[in-house]
Amino acid sequence: MYKVKKMTKTDEKLVVNGKRLDGRSLKDLRNIEMSIDVIDRANGSARVKFGDTEAITSVFGPRKLYPRFMQEADTGIIRYRYNMAPFSVIDRKRPGPGRRGMEISKVSKLAFEPSTILDDFPRTVVDIFTEIIQADGSTRVTGINAASMALATAGVPMKDLVVACSVGKIGDELVVDLNGLEDNNSEADVAIAMLPTRGKISLLQMDGRLTKEEMFKLIDFAVETCTIIHEKQKEAIKQHYESKRNLEEEDENE
Repeated sequence: MYKVKKMTKTDEKLVVNGKRLDGRSLKDLRNIEMSIDVIDRANGSARVKFGDTEAITSVFGPRKLYPRFMQEADTGIIRYRYNMAPFSVIDRKRPGPGRRGMEISKVSKLAFEPSTILDDFPRTVVDIFTEIIQADGSTRVTGINAASMALATAGVPMKDLVVACSVGKIGDELVVDLNGLEDNNSEADVAIAMLPTRGKISLLQMDGRLTKEEMFKLIDFAVETCTIIHEKQKEAIKQHYESKRNLEEEDENE
C-alpha cells in the first residue's frame, strides 16, 4: 500500500542540522525506481518513481499527423500531455486538463525539442502521454525522466537522453529533489532538464526568489544530480534488454 504524505503548509522547521524531515541530507535524492516497456500497446513506455511521486509515460509514433494543416513539411513534431490522475493526491483532483497541466505539458514538450531528431519523419507526430499516478512533489521532472526513457524505448532518434530534477531553497538551505511538503514550504523551487552528455539545459523554471549566487549554485547541484539520474536511466534500460535477451536465448535452447 502507498504511503502518501499530505502536502500542506507547515510551521515545522524542515531542515535541522543539515538533515531534512525524511532523513535525507541537503543533496540526497529520494529512492528511485525505473523500468521500461510497462505498457504493451505503446511504441515505448516507462515508469519512474522518486520517493512517493510516480509517473507512467507512453509514447506513440512517429505516426501520420492529422488534420493535415498541423503537419510540418520538413520534420515531425512532438505533442506532450501531462496529467495528474484524480487519485494521485490526498484531496481528489478534478478530472480533466487544468491550467497547470497545460503549462507543464507545454514546457515539457519544449524540453525535448533540442534532443529529438525528427527531420527524417516529415508530416508526422510523436505523442507523449505522461500520467502522474501518485504525487508528492517534483511531478514534472519525474514525468520528464519517464518520457525520456519511453522515447528511447520507442526508438525515436535522440541526440541524448533528457534528464530532469528539482532543486530549491528551504529556509536558508539549498536542497535537491524536493518532496511535496518541501515544495509547498520552500522559498524557491526550480525545475531543470538537461542533455547530460552535451551539457545543455533544455528547461529551467523557477518559482520564488533566489540571488544570482544561489541560482548558480543550484544549477551546479542540478548538474550533479542529473548525472546520477542519467546513470540510473541507462542502467534500467540496459538491464531490461539484457534480461529480455537472456530469456530469448533460454527459449531458443529449450
